[in-house]
Amino acid sequence: MAEGKRTRLCAAAGSVAPLPRLRVLLPLPLASAYDYRIPEGLAVTPGAFVAVPLGGREVVGVAWDGDTDPGLPEKRLRNVIAVLDAPPMTPVLRRFVDWVAAYTLSPPGAVLRMAMSAPSALEAPAPQSGWRKAAAPPEGVRITPMRRRVLDVLADGAARAGGELAEAAGVAPAVLRGMADAGLIEPALLPRRPRFAPPDADRPGPELRPEQQEAADALKASVARRAFATTLLTGVTGSGKTEVYYEAIAEALRQGRQALVLLPEIALSSQWLERFRTRFGAAPALWHSELTSRTRRETWRAVAEGEAPVVVGARSALFLPFPDLGVIVVDEEHETAFKQEEGVVYHARDMAVVRARLSQAACVLVSATPSLESATNAQTGRYAALHLPARHGGAELPAVEAVDLRRDPPERGRFLSPPLVAAVTETLARGEQAMLFLNRRGYAPMTLCRACGHRLRCPNCTAWLVEHRAARRLQCHHCGHVEAIPESCPECGAAHSTVPIGPGVERVLEEAKDLWPDARLLVMASDSIPGPAAAAAAAQAIQDRQVDLIIGTQIVAKGWHFPHLTLVGVVDADLGLAGGDLRASERTVQLLHQVAGRAGREERPGRVLLQTFTPEHPVMQALVSNDLDAFMAAEADGRRPGHWPPFGRLAALIVSSEDERAADRAARDLGLAAPGGEGVEVLGPAPAPLAILRGRHRRRLLLKTRRDIAVQPLLEEWLAKVEVPNNVRVQVDVDPVGFL
Repeated sequence: MAEGKRTRLCAAAGSVAPLPRLRVLLPLPLASAYDYRIPEGLAVTPGAFVAVPLGGREVVGVAWDGDTDPGLPEKRLRNVIAVLDAPPMTPVLRRFVDWVAAYTLSPPGAVLRMAMSAPSALEAPAPQSGWRKAAAPPEGVRITPMRRRVLDVLADGAARAGGELAEAAGVAPAVLRGMADAGLIEPALLPRRPRFAPPDADRPGPELRPEQQEAADALKASVARRAFATTLLTGVTGSGKTEVYYEAIAEALRQGRQALVLLPEIALSSQWLERFRTRFGAAPALWHSELTSRTRRETWRAVAEGEAPVVVGARSALFLPFPDLGVIVVDEEHETAFKQEEGVVYHARDMAVVRARLSQAACVLVSATPSLESATNAQTGRYAALHLPARHGGAELPAVEAVDLRRDPPERGRFLSPPLVAAVTETLARGEQAMLFLNRRGYAPMTLCRACGHRLRCPNCTAWLVEHRAARRLQCHHCGHVEAIPESCPECGAAHSTVPIGPGVERVLEEAKDLWPDARLLVMASDSIPGPAAAAAAAQAIQDRQVDLIIGTQIVAKGWHFPHLTLVGVVDADLGLAGGDLRASERTVQLLHQVAGRAGREERPGRVLLQTFTPEHPVMQALVSNDLDAFMAAEADGRRPGHWPPFGRLAALIVSSEDERAADRAARDLGLAAPGGEGVEVLGPAPAPLAILRGRHRRRLLLKTRRDIAVQPLLEEWLAKVEVPNNVRVQVDVDPVGFL
């Protein structure tokens, strides 16, 4: 922004008496705000976006709350340069930034950076110009038929953009230039159009069943109270939970407030968006990482100015500058995709509850398979609870069966058992659709040499390279390293000796082509469905019955509605149970229940086959009996005695360095300085399961406490005792959901 424009804007920024000093928080990993001096004639209020000097450059930060340091000498202070022409950051968002920083033990500036994710939006949009009929057109100018059409379009006195005007009048742009030269039309600023069409809260939606209407009324009442409350909305897959929480969104719109919906896979939201348009007559604003910089700029500004009534986005949408949030919905609240593992480590579900509390807004957590944390909060009365027990339209839940691979193994070299092959064959013969689910990308999860047994491993990570046969490459799914499939073993040199071990979706696709050569197949994985456009095209092809058999990873489990899909086969139901993760059983039952819920969502009954070597496992028994409540109760009983979440608190320290010895020394020092006392236990240090990630050696320590003990003070005191060298990084993960 030009300096002159900034100065003029600063002079009109407000009438509040300027203070001699103020604190400015910068979007950098700094521990606190910096003090600056307010020059004479410049008015700055908390929340204003300001340009300030830092070293030899100019940066943009936010005028922050709190007192400046009176002991800081005047000569060390530098002047604020300008106030930017952008809506100031609200007190709610400033408190949210501080809260997230304190909870996650992150620098406040690093959290602020997430709230300033569209820097260009801080500049006022340039006015757009067009044409209007001249106020005093000269006499005697020849009016051709084309010129007459232009003047007729402009007869109402409104200005129009050049392209729009030329198209409406059916003329070339050269005609407009000639009319301007002749004095018949003149330049004019165009009125700014709303960036997003307003959704119609009172547009008739689908008729709700009595239990849906009861739940919708409860959510509407919660929003109408304009006070903080959290509700856990559960229901079987296909029970119409989305239509119920749409009514909460409608109530927020009637109250003149904004709504935020968080989805775990925003790139795969095409069906959700279509349902939203049908209900409200307009599309919501979208917020995710694949937006263009221009769209991000326009959306951020529209949210800040209240012109985006409804936003649907990924976890980062929590940090958008809503002036008045009325409701936050977290759909599929159990999904681990809501946990950010890099940079500021936070769980969007939990932070959504915090932002709703600060905003005096309603928060709705939605899931067919709620997390044990949310279920426990509902049982103890911390959250309100609503449940939809039946599928919409009278559809029945699918019948779930376990296929014992010990008794019905696949043919040698195959991965689909005879019962599953027969079920798919019968389904396709009836003209219905089937799905094969395997939560593993690529062709094979491991490649080894049959001559010496060498396993091909990523050079940067403790992870096996995954073969992607279609692309003729080996890839690490942790750091992205890619290399060609070797002609000979890199260990023993044997030619053409590498073989794939285990199945990925590409290998299942290969087997399916052999078994059902006439079937139309579609693979749905993050490799083949890279974004919203591809997801929408795939969903449309399935709905239009251009696909017979879907082969997919976990992205097929989330929210899809395919009316003609009646069979789901899980190729490896045991996959998520390995590794000793605290939540392995819980996650597995959630994922498999979700993917099973894709079957039989209309009038035709659904069937689900789970291929497993352990049909007696509690997860398989819970899925077959459809008794998830009993399973979750047993999970809770297993965690309660040891104070494991949600009955205790966890925080992890991940120590990493490119120098293995430095990582070991820092981890050892942290272990020796570990806190103790009643109800406090530290596990480790120990090598992380991924002991090397992106070239960094990793060690983990785990702090476990009773539920009534705050972990942040313990962590701060612990970290203050140990001097960590510059070549070592210590990442703090409060409430970890993964342990890799």
